[in-house]
Amino acid sequence: MTLKASLLAAVALCLAAGPLGAQTAPARTLKIGVMNDQSGPYADLGGPGSVVAARLAVEDSGLAAKGWKVEVLAADHQNKADIAANITRQWIDNEGVDAIADLVNSAAALAVSHLTREKNRVLLASGPATSDLTGKACSPNTVHWTSDTWAVAHGTAKATVKSGGDTWFFLTTDYAFGLALERDTSSVVTANGGKVLGAVRAPIGASDFASFLLQAQNSKAKIVALANSGADTTNAIKQAAEFGLVAGGQKIAAMLLYISDIHALGLPVAQGIVLTSPFYWDTNDGTRAFAERFSKQMRGAKPTMIHAGTYSAVAHYLKTVAAGADSKDGAKVVTAMKAAPTDDPLFGKGTIRPDGRKIHPMFLFEVKSPAESKGPWDYYKYRATVPADEAFRPMSEGGCPLVAAVK
Repeated sequence: MTLKASLLAAVALCLAAGPLGAQTAPARTLKIGVMNDQSGPYADLGGPGSVVAARLAVEDSGLAAKGWKVEVLAADHQNKADIAANITRQWIDNEGVDAIADLVNSAAALAVSHLTREKNRVLLASGPATSDLTGKACSPNTVHWTSDTWAVAHGTAKATVKSGGDTWFFLTTDYAFGLALERDTSSVVTANGGKVLGAVRAPIGASDFASFLLQAQNSKAKIVALANSGADTTNAIKQAAEFGLVAGGQKIAAMLLYISDIHALGLPVAQGIVLTSPFYWDTNDGTRAFAERFSKQMRGAKPTMIHAGTYSAVAHYLKTVAAGADSKDGAKVVTAMKAAPTDDPLFGKGTIRPDGRKIHPMFLFEVKSPAESKGPWDYYKYRATVPADEAFRPMSEGGCPLVAAVK
């Protein structure tokens, strides 16, 4: 009876499995690692919000209903390139991560871009700003979304010089991002008839800008340009107000400013600042719908352009892999991403160039006064559009080796 029962059980299992020899196909899997500053000076720009944005992109992809298993991991590189490199190796070698997203902090992004090329995975760079990612350091495995130092320099600096701000002094964060931003902005200032009177370098995460602001004040430059980001920018602006720079006739140009910075500063301090961004949450129905979903998971905060870029980049990546690109061959995935036009509710229609630069319009905004704002996070008023074909550095001027390869 025991043998008979065993045989019957075996037959039942075979029948449950389906026709003879048939097996259930394994679920297709993808792993996306979101790496950024989760707790430091750039945490509000990307941080946990970029993890939320990536998961929303996975949710909207519909891949789960098609039998896919897509996992989103998160890690804090602490704004250190060596830690970012170590996390990348661990993720790819031991955890099978297919793509890495965000990478706020340009030094960390450059290190990860090198490794994803070496290990043939994908980098979806929405957070770093250095234009070198699509210039001398371009990679066939990297796509640079959102913005970069060339784009914000040409948007903000050109408008500022044309309005009379023709002498500049830079307060620059002392690593790859700040140096690239100062370089790109300086070239715009001089090209439009302005003059750079000097610069001073400050470490990332500095809390006391007194000595730096004193040098800026003594320069008598009309424009004190902040080539920094996140908490460094907000701290510098607050302390500049205390030093009386604006009251003394100088103007602050925050070269890379995010809506989270405006929220931290408050409109009485931030009003009137001009900034360049490809995304604002209150632009249209699509951006507002995304912002509402995002805010529910982020205690009411609205998405920055980096959060929007992470969503958009991950969404396009998922579409590409779902269409048949081999997720384990990063270079082929990126080639397929470049071949397909981009289209999503946050950035609209766009393209990805051979150098990896995602192309879309950039917008010039001005921060509202308290009287103009209708409530929390209602901070920007539109001033102008920089068309997509003018918003980013011409591919021929970047020095990317990939460009020569496609000619």
